[in-house]
Amino acid sequence: MRKFVCKRCGFCCKGESTVSLSEKEIQRIAEYLGLSREEFLEKYTVKKGEKRIEMKVKEGYCIFYDRVKRLCRIHPVKPEKCKEWPLVSALFRDEENFLIIKESCLGLKDFTFIDIVNLNLEKI
Repeated sequence: MRKFVCKRCGFCCKGESTVSLSEKEIQRIAEYLGLSREEFLEKYTVKKGEKRIEMKVKEGYCIFYDRVKRLCRIHPVKPEKCKEWPLVSALFRDEENFLIIKESCLGLKDFTFIDIVNLNLEKI
């Protein structure tokens, strides 16, 4: 069975916004960085709307993506949505979604939709 291997291209860390952070994730990342919750929020996050808190974007990438080393600076404590990408549930349910995500993910380049469906079945 094939296994997904991240190529660390950073495409999933690129964009105008990042993932929403839960309160647990905020606390976990702040502790990992040796900061108080308030220091972390001020330095590394942006509030979107009334309740949504995201990590800031710097030069088009998540503030924690190191473009030189091609890795996440908070990898051991990164948010759950970051951990699951690109293997999100929509990828396994719909071939069109798979093809869209595949275009931007080097790790999926050599996968077919059938490969992905089988990969999902293995997780069950």
